[in-house]
Amino acid sequence: MKTDYQKYLIAISVMLLLNWTLSCSGRSGKMKEAEVKPAPVLSEEVSSKLIRIISPEENTGFKLNQPVKITLALEDKKLVPDSVTVYFNGNFVTTIKSDPWEYSIPPVFTSATGRKSLKVTAFKGGKPQNTVTRFMIIYSDILPKRNGYKVIHTYLHNRDAFTQGLVYDNGVLFEGTGQETGSTLREVELETGKVIRQHNLDDSLFGEGIALYHDHIYEVTWKSKVGFVYDKSDFKLINKIYYSTEGWGLTTINDKIVMSDGTNILYFFEPEMFTVVSKIEVYDNEKKVDQLNELEYINGEIWANIWMTDLIARIDPVSGKVLAYIDLKNLLAKSERDADTDVLNGIAYDNKGNRIFVTGKKWPKLFEIKVTE
Repeated sequence: MKTDYQKYLIAISVMLLLNWTLSCSGRSGKMKEAEVKPAPVLSEEVSSKLIRIISPEENTGFKLNQPVKITLALEDKKLVPDSVTVYFNGNFVTTIKSDPWEYSIPPVFTSATGRKSLKVTAFKGGKPQNTVTRFMIIYSDILPKRNGYKVIHTYLHNRDAFTQGLVYDNGVLFEGTGQETGSTLREVELETGKVIRQHNLDDSLFGEGIALYHDHIYEVTWKSKVGFVYDKSDFKLINKIYYSTEGWGLTTINDKIVMSDGTNILYFFEPEMFTVVSKIEVYDNEKKVDQLNELEYINGEIWANIWMTDLIARIDPVSGKVLAYIDLKNLLAKSERDADTDVLNGIAYDNKGNRIFVTGKKWPKLFEIKVTE
């Protein structure tokens, strides 16, 4: 038997069901149908594409310090924008307000090599209507020289050293070596190749380039995105540094540390916080130059081993263009190579004595060379 309270609940449920049924059938009821509001219609002005880029076409090539002429066209002659803003590689260039919808971007904007963006935005009634973006490539404006070499002196080099970084300082060499379970930081006697001191990295780390900044040695690792700062005098760990790319080569330019990551990009870091403050993209007159590896700063140029080749690229650190290639083919004779001998890698510079030292991974010798034309 149902209680009075249960009967009351049943009655309420029947009434609600009846109201819902009447409402859905179109008859009057307490429950109203949901109102469906139409989507707002955008005005022709807001939805219109006003402009398009006629030239340059996507990935058009230009030379350093060459003006870039842009030509725009109206999508509809009846819909004329109030203005069009032009940005090149993220920097404001100009505002075009009337026909002809053209402009020549000055050479000051094309002073660095690399892939650059062109962005134009049309405005109408004070609001942006549409934006169009194109990319272009700025190549070097010179044909890089091809340098040779002359061996001045030959030194012994530890054959187990998988050389990743090389620095000369006050009569000794500092050397960073790589490979899993075998990465080290070393102080090496130049004249004999003898290892004076050695710090072993954790087995999980693959050591890469090194650089000297004041009395500190910076060392990066390949894929771990972590590096280390040591006291030069005793290799005591001072700090850890972090970065978002792979770590390949390192060098120091004044108050910046420069790092390669195996691409054609060189990153300039502020040493204290190790944050990127700028970067350059390296190109010659025909192509981007990637696989940049060990680095050294020599007489205002960045020298970079190009991995898997016998070439060193001499790079302008401001524009990113390749000034010359040094071909070190046959530097290490075939008779001195074995199955373990790897590629050319390692550049060090004696600033006071104006001496250049080069070696390779697991090479038995280190060479002082002079560059020839």
